[in-house]
Amino acid sequence: MWCGIGKSSFSIATACLVSAVVVISDTADAVRQRNYTPQQFRAVLRGLGYDIKVSNEPLTNADAKKAITEFQTGYRLKPGDGLAGPKTQDFAAQIMQILQANLNLVMKPNPPLPRSQYYSTRTEAVVRAYQKKNQLTETGIADLALRQKLDQEASNILEKKPTASPTTKPTTKPTTKPTTKPTTKPTGKPVTRPTPKPTPTPTTTETATPEAIPTDTPTPETTPTPEATPTTTVTPTPTR
Repeated sequence: MWCGIGKSSFSIATACLVSAVVVISDTADAVRQRNYTPQQFRAVLRGLGYDIKVSNEPLTNADAKKAITEFQTGYRLKPGDGLAGPKTQDFAAQIMQILQANLNLVMKPNPPLPRSQYYSTRTEAVVRAYQKKNQLTETGIADLALRQKLDQEASNILEKKPTASPTTKPTTKPTTKPTTKPTTKPTGKPVTRPTPKPTPTPTTTETATPEAIPTDTPTPETTPTPEATPTTTVTPTPTR
């Protein structure tokens, strides 16, 4: 919760501020960037819901002292003398930085508010946008009720964000692994080469009969037949 101001009780005021600082942890060490001018500090008090006019009039004027005293009383700042001393200004700067951080988280203005610790016209414009979104009166003032609502929304957003990486990791790995691995690995791209066609082998072996080479047939020499010497042969006459 945001701290109470004005008529809120002291204990509630202190508890709420601590809670708000924890929610937006990166603003817990908020340090005032520089001293506020009277106009700047008046704008901060008015933006937080105090009844004070924004002007260059001294902070020692009656309206300023009244608003500062209420601020100091609400946050149990001592001395509650109505003077804008360093402690009072530091506290106001811290509240402003938390408010701007919550507006950035919930409303996501583009560009984001610079968390300048001043109640600038841009801060007022984003507050108006938040009021419009929630159908509230568009005053541009971040009073106690608005800051409580805004703080709750910021807390809800932060709770939904993962705060740590998952701690549970799978401890077992698949135990079944292929026991056989291909031993032959292709060493390159397959090259297609033509396979020589088989020469048909004759299944029946024919033995070629050598052809007779004609040779000159020797012509027999003609031996002259001796002519018979004619002899006179008497043919016998048959006997009667």
